[in-house]
Amino acid sequence: MPAIRPSSDLRNKYTEISDFCHKYDEPVYITKNGQGDLAVMSIETYEKLVGKFELYKLLDEGFDAIEKKKVRPFKNALSDIEKDL
Repeated sequence: MPAIRPSSDLRNKYTEISDFCHKYDEPVYITKNGQGDLAVMSIETYEKLVGKFELYKLLDEGFDAIEKKKVRPFKNALSDIEKDL
């Protein structure tokens, strides 16, 4: 179940929100006037999330290259690299 807090808690209960984010590795949703406004998370959780997005992007590029036949066997690529040395 997501943690939902009013925006006033950022000012009044910052340490409590920070402790929660570090303990559970999940965001806290902040509301403003009863509506969703922000998601707050620890730096570690944010970096993991960004890392996953970067990995998904690279995997997507790889699958796209395979689909468009823009790949070649590893041995051939390695041979070309060794020739340049």
